[in-house]
Amino acid sequence: MVRAIMHGCNGKMGRVVTELVREDGGIELVAGVDAYTEAPNEYPVFASVEQCDVEADVVIDFSNAKAVDGLLDYCGKRRLPVVLCTTGLSKEQLEKVEETAKETAVLRSANMSLGINLLLKLLKDATKVLAPAGFDIELVEKHHNLKVDAPSGTALALADSINEEAGNVYEYVYDRSKVREKRDKKEIGISAVRGGTIVGEHEVIYAGPDEVIEFKHTAYSKGVFGKGAVEAAKFLAGKPAGLYDMSEVV
Repeated sequence: MVRAIMHGCNGKMGRVVTELVREDGGIELVAGVDAYTEAPNEYPVFASVEQCDVEADVVIDFSNAKAVDGLLDYCGKRRLPVVLCTTGLSKEQLEKVEETAKETAVLRSANMSLGINLLLKLLKDATKVLAPAGFDIELVEKHHNLKVDAPSGTALALADSINEEAGNVYEYVYDRSKVREKRDKKEIGISAVRGGTIVGEHEVIYAGPDEVIEFKHTAYSKGVFGKGAVEAAKFLAGKPAGLYDMSEVV
């Protein structure tokens, strides 16, 4: 039985993961961490990760970017594997993720769903054929009105997957309203929509002469992300230090 700490346990995703773990016979939550400690939980909850003294095999993180530095310090010091699901990390924090992976196992993914990780692979195949043919590439992502980072981490991961396959020749453009000029061939436009309770929608458009090819993924509940995180935690427990991703889980 894998023993896990839920970092961000009283947030929306923390509650989702808690419910999923309750129904999973291969993992249990032995502690939680959240600034809000008053919500009822079946496990002890600490206001900060530094206060958590419960023995565990892995940490599942769905918190916020401000809390990630302390979490990485905690996990690195204790050689405790961590599934890092928080998005919107800065360049400095991403560098810290890599440093922490030298001390313990870290699995980081911009999106934990099986479908998105399959899409990442499909886009590489599409780019291999369509980019040399001169197709323009655009991304449109949609999320609920409470999401604070834009574009989403998943949109950037999709763009990176395309760009890596193309030899990193593209630049990302987020706003064309201030520049009145023809679209550059070596750019990927990324548009963010925020509204209502949209869980997550990502559309990648390859637009060529007289034909358009679209790839689209829609998440209808947060359960798809929580389920991926739980499976990742079971995978990561006991792994040696290093940086892992969801492609190794699926």
